[in-house]
Amino acid sequence: MTKILHRTIVTNLPKAVAGEGVYITDSDGRSYIDGSSGAAVSCIGHNHPDVLEAMKAQMGRISYAHTSFFTTDVAEQLAEQLIELAPEGLDYVYLVSGGSEAVEAALKMARQYYVEIDQSQRRHIVARRQSYHGNTIGALATGGNAWRREQFKPILPETHHVSPCYAYRDMQPGEAPEAYAERLAAELEAKIVELGGDKVMAFVAEPVVGATLGAAGPVADYFKRVRKICDKYGILLILDEVMCGMGRTGTIFASEQEGVVPDLVTIAKGLGGGFQPIGAVLLSEKIYRAFAEGSGLFQHGHTYIGHPIAAAAASKVVEILKRPEMMANVIKMGDRLQAELDAALGQSPYVGDIRGRGLFRGVEIVADKDTKQPFDPARRIHAKIKKEAMQRGLMCYPMGGTIDGRHGDHVLLAPPYIIQAEQIDMIVERLAAAINAAVAS
Repeated sequence: MTKILHRTIVTNLPKAVAGEGVYITDSDGRSYIDGSSGAAVSCIGHNHPDVLEAMKAQMGRISYAHTSFFTTDVAEQLAEQLIELAPEGLDYVYLVSGGSEAVEAALKMARQYYVEIDQSQRRHIVARRQSYHGNTIGALATGGNAWRREQFKPILPETHHVSPCYAYRDMQPGEAPEAYAERLAAELEAKIVELGGDKVMAFVAEPVVGATLGAAGPVADYFKRVRKICDKYGILLILDEVMCGMGRTGTIFASEQEGVVPDLVTIAKGLGGGFQPIGAVLLSEKIYRAFAEGSGLFQHGHTYIGHPIAAAAASKVVEILKRPEMMANVIKMGDRLQAELDAALGQSPYVGDIRGRGLFRGVEIVADKDTKQPFDPARRIHAKIKKEAMQRGLMCYPMGGTIDGRHGDHVLLAPPYIIQAEQIDMIVERLAAAINAAVAS
């Protein structure tokens, strides 16, 4: 009997014993194709020999040094690699141990920045409904998923939320994408004015929303409008690329495709590729200078930040991601995944929308294709899809509450960047069978 408090108490999870490339094997010898990279983590596949060798080499040098006493060559190297790849205007790196930590750190950076520049009245955070930014208190408060927040509301700090960019359900009939983007931007500006333009410190958003909306991306010039509004009111723009970043959408940073540069960007998941827990916040020169010329410190920290072995793993992952063939394959196989999903599921009465970028694709499940009516949440269609997919040797990432935290189901696909055409076809075939079986049950 297990002594682990698993995510779900009444469960009988298979035991993973090996991973190789795009496959995981359990203790019964069953093989699963990793159609979601876990939770969009294992971006270069499992057991990559170059990463393992880099970690072993670092273990032979030093495995841990607390960052209040030392820096390390490998952490410095990782920071330089990231800034070399980052959009111009992001100049410094703060290393953490995961996505939630990255978001917490970014929020605290935003607050401290305004304290340092004598605008301590700025305290409000604005984010979007149906977003997910992590499970620590500040990150959970910032996220806009009602179900995840509900039981913890009494201990969450106050935050404010506006509409997501969710074209499938929220763009009005006959409304052009540009008009929809303008409407959403106007809503954001109205919320800022309501709170007081000089009292808002940050707007937080995922460039492509992952877990809660299933790879829902922006339309038209949405983020350019957001950037302009933030600049107008002196607000920091924080883009959360924990799930959609590090090449997942076809560029190393998802925001590159929007033509905007955030003041702070959070990354994790694909940064470490699943080899070690690691995340980071990239910050602009103006934020760094405010700290350096003010208090001289960032009042934050955790025990394992900048961990040398984690940094070594991430440094090698980033080196691999820089290889020209990696992003080329993300784009090529992403296009194939979309095309195969369209062919297999586009006419299904139970599939309302197929969306995404690169190897980050979402399939929204509906009870009625014409009306977009979702299934009764009590049927837990998403959970049934996951079970049926696992039985067919497919790992995918289904979630419920797509529409409002309670209603709606979707499946997120995010396979490793090394995926090949025949494996894409296997993912789609198994997913289609799993959806049909789940709906019929």
